Amino acid sequence: RQLEILLQQIPKTPTPIPHLEQYMTPATIAADVIFTAYHWGDIQDKIVVDLGCGTGIFAIGASLMGAQQAIGYDVDPHVISIAQNHATKNNYPVEFHTQDITTIQTSCDTVLMNPPFGAQKANLKADRRFIEKGFQIAEVLYSFHLKKTIPFLEKLITALHGDITYQKDYEFPIKWIFDFHYKQVVSYKVTLLRITTHH
Repeated sequence: RQLEILLQQIPKTPTPIPHLEQYMTPATIAADVIFTAYHWGDIQDKIVVDLGCGTGIFAIGASLMGAQQAIGYDVDPHVISIAQNHATKNNYPVEFHTQDITTIQTSCDTVLMNPPFGAQKANLKADRRFIEKGFQIAEVLYSFHLKKTIPFLEKLITALHGDITYQKDYEFPIKWIFDFHYKQVVSYKVTLLRITTHH
């Protein structure tokens, strides 16, 4: 609950970019994921990377739960500066970098991510790029996907020689912030996967 309250204070981006599908993971769900990862032993004293971090909810949450190092990457410099300002102001020891997913060269213990769901046509394969990068850099991934895409992802993960060791379903309320969505809240069925990559 305390973690959730702190995560709720993380600012949202005032100018989201539609094709990046920049909606924030709700604090209740983010806190639940971080606790799940913590209980699996994937946060405490680990190096944790948040891919497509937006304003940094997973990176900051991991840091608050005892990560040795927490790093966020996002292609949008605007959200990175919001994340960095919030971290600096609160003395959270989190690093943020503006970088395209394909160019990230690092290694870590755990990736936490909420990649674009491909809810928009232009993004159909976006989450696949995130998973592939996660496999390159981490031993364990926690990743959100539309429930209906899970069979496709299971095939991809098997092809990459990974294992899904845990999954949990959530209802993801997305307040559409873009004009073409008429400002309503749409609820998506989303599944969190814990994936081991056999590094």
